[in-house]
Amino acid sequence: MKKSKSNYINRELSWLEFNQRVLDLSADEGVPLLERLKFLAISAANLDEFMMVRVGGLQLVEASGDTKKDIAGLTATQQLSSIRSRIRKMYDFQSKQLKELQPLLAKNGIRRLREKDLSETQSDFLRRQFTNEISAAIAPLAVENSYGFPLLSGARLCLFVRLRSQPEEIIRPRINNKKNQSPPDSDERLDESPRDGERFALVPVGRSLDRIWAVPGDKVFDYMYVEEVVTMFLSQVFGGQEVLEAVPFRVTRNGDVSVDEDNRSDLLIDMQEMLKARETSHAVRLEICDTASKEVEKFLCDALQIDQSDVYPIDGPLALSDLFAISGMKGFNHLKDSPWPPQPVPDFARKSEMFEKIALSDRVLIHPYQSYEPVIDFLRQAAEDPQVISIKQTLYRTSKNSEIALALERAAENGKHVTCIVELKARFDEARNIQWAKRLEHAGVDVIYGIQGLKTHAKVCIVVRKEISGIRRYVHFGTGNYNESTAKLYSDVSFFTCDEQLGIDAIHFFNAITGLSVPQSLGKLAAAPINLRESVLEMIAIEIENAKKEGAGEIIVKLNSLVDKQLIDELYRASQAGVDVKLNVRGICCLLPGRKELSENIRVVSIVDRLLEHARVFYFRHGGDDRLFISSADWMGRNLDRRVELMVPIEASEQKARLINMLHAYFEDNTNSSQLQSDGTYQLNEPKKKKKRFRSQEFLYKQAHQIYQAHTNPKTTVFQPIRRLDS
Repeated sequence: MKKSKSNYINRELSWLEFNQRVLDLSADEGVPLLERLKFLAISAANLDEFMMVRVGGLQLVEASGDTKKDIAGLTATQQLSSIRSRIRKMYDFQSKQLKELQPLLAKNGIRRLREKDLSETQSDFLRRQFTNEISAAIAPLAVENSYGFPLLSGARLCLFVRLRSQPEEIIRPRINNKKNQSPPDSDERLDESPRDGERFALVPVGRSLDRIWAVPGDKVFDYMYVEEVVTMFLSQVFGGQEVLEAVPFRVTRNGDVSVDEDNRSDLLIDMQEMLKARETSHAVRLEICDTASKEVEKFLCDALQIDQSDVYPIDGPLALSDLFAISGMKGFNHLKDSPWPPQPVPDFARKSEMFEKIALSDRVLIHPYQSYEPVIDFLRQAAEDPQVISIKQTLYRTSKNSEIALALERAAENGKHVTCIVELKARFDEARNIQWAKRLEHAGVDVIYGIQGLKTHAKVCIVVRKEISGIRRYVHFGTGNYNESTAKLYSDVSFFTCDEQLGIDAIHFFNAITGLSVPQSLGKLAAAPINLRESVLEMIAIEIENAKKEGAGEIIVKLNSLVDKQLIDELYRASQAGVDVKLNVRGICCLLPGRKELSENIRVVSIVDRLLEHARVFYFRHGGDDRLFISSADWMGRNLDRRVELMVPIEASEQKARLINMLHAYFEDNTNSSQLQSDGTYQLNEPKKKKKRFRSQEFLYKQAHQIYQAHTNPKTTVFQPIRRLDS
């Protein structure tokens, strides 16, 4: 195979195009108004995390002098240059969309107010609110020069204020900036100090304050941004001094901070120290209102030790992720998506019979079209069932009030032997996982903090029952986290089984983790970093051989990310052998499809819709003996080599057919599907002539509804799974 650097897409730029597809939904007039605002907020939240982790990490690589190139042949410096350029365009798009949405929202009774828009009554209301509540949550900080700048935690909204006052009127506090900066020489200090008769101050906006501040008025919902309310009364904060300038800004700090596991003594303590270190790590981005003077912008760059290339002037409000408060508020249902309530699962209608039902046959659920309650009930029943002797569970990301964790706690209190692997290194969920780990330990659960050097990302729960026939293992495998909150928003697959070999494999796998050993041979499961990569490569190789011998080979894969070069090269090889390769990759895809003599037989689509596509499902034709797997692993080096992951076969014909049908549905989508082109751009799939509009997520929801209706009303016409949809 002829290899070229141009045969791959840079992962960071690919991710930014995914975020653009999310942002594009804010411009889609076919999407309800508040949902458009939600997608704008999602794109902003996504970008925040990207800056903290990916850009922060690349900046560290650049600073180290490492010139190693990525899969697309780019150094860290080259990647950062392209990223900055692309992000500036994204900011412009976000600002444009907010400006377009605001008048539409106002027409529907959701109006953003400025100071000039306020009536006398509204001004009086805000003055009282500021005096009684807001002023108590802010603390202005005087700033004399950049080396005396206070340490600001990441992502906190602040106001930089320039005042006119007489020097003798000022009380100058000493600020501990914790940065160990040496004061500059006298000449430099004179250059960066405020001009005579002026001074600088910071007003960090209290995190206890709502960003969106409701204002009583004639409209259904009037509001102001809290920083604009604070700005209205700054002269009151500073004793009547003249406010020359008040500029909102926000600092983003590097979130790519980890612990040295090779020299750790106590991972729990190390992780707590790491969380503190993240708050004080280097600044990777400065967002600032584009009305700021050059003087203020330069001062902040010097104070934060940030390069001008990492300054992003914003035309409009900062921190658009706070718009979730508006998009998610109660009421205004006509501006939101029509509800898709999760459908009950008839097989598990009687919770007390869950184990009996699973013993009869395997069960596959597709969430959130089908309710996540059976997963929670599985743990609840295990906690109370006198026949259950032990529970083994992995937890990667949990919800704040996790019903799963509470069930484990209850099981331990009831005398069950409960072992739980709580992954403390789940980025941005570390603090919550630490809290649950401590609580579960207190309840008597044997808590394992994962494996040194690896993240435990597999999703598995094993319930061991002592029955008349002997010991029986009931297992739940999933593609998503044990998190009932995200289970309402993420599209994932659950698999319940008491297959004897899968149960044995699951126990061996789990015991290897808790015992820090290599697992005994696995009969059906594949696990990373042991043999998952090899298993996938073997399945691809079989399709290549079958295509060469029989002229027929087919691979359909659903992933969140495709980055691993070895697997990409094997898919290229499969395409060249004539294998029909269909890839549904939601986010990052470093593979280029449709290239002559390289990837002509590969098609890549991305579904971005109201639910986050999160399931990993792999199909191989296997000479007509269909093989289908669900997995916790994306096809990335970190998942295959540096995480603990599982790939689980689905063997029951009915369950297998349903998942294969689901995979085909994604490639029929002509509403919320984009297709990756051979030049690396994405093109929205639209209905062709005489073709009806087809939306895969809507189809899957209707299918779940029909499955439920068929059990409650035998006369209901049930959707029949087919190999290819006629849309």
